[in-house]
Amino acid sequence: MRTAELAGLTGAKPDPDLLEWDYGGYEGLTAEEIRESRPGWDLWRDGVIPGDADHPGELLQQMAARIDAALDRIRPLLSNGDVAVVAHGHLARVLTVRWLGLDASASRLLGHPHPGTLSFLAAEDGQPFISAWNVP
Repeated sequence: MRTAELAGLTGAKPDPDLLEWDYGGYEGLTAEEIRESRPGWDLWRDGVIPGDADHPGELLQQMAARIDAALDRIRPLLSNGDVAVVAHGHLARVLTVRWLGLDASASRLLGHPHPGTLSFLAAEDGQPFISAWNVP
């Protein structure tokens, strides 16, 4: 919500289906810290480990199902104009590939969105595409 405010978006509403990936037992750790105990670990391939009650962890496909539900609600709104979605990191990447109709695992092919950048998804003749990615 704070990011939406900083972007000047008023009236933003939180959507539980667009919360960041639940990293389970890896919550709060960097990839480098995880690799210290699990060499070669890759989030897209290996996923997360279970955590505590607050962060039980989530499979990639579970997050993709949440995003698909959000996209099902967003698509009808597009007939009235653009829709802004404020998302961070991994969720933004999975949302993008699901918009394109790709499997969630294709998210690894996109560069990590940098803080404060914009990305634009669009469609032309019913075909979804990325019109811009990581624009400062």
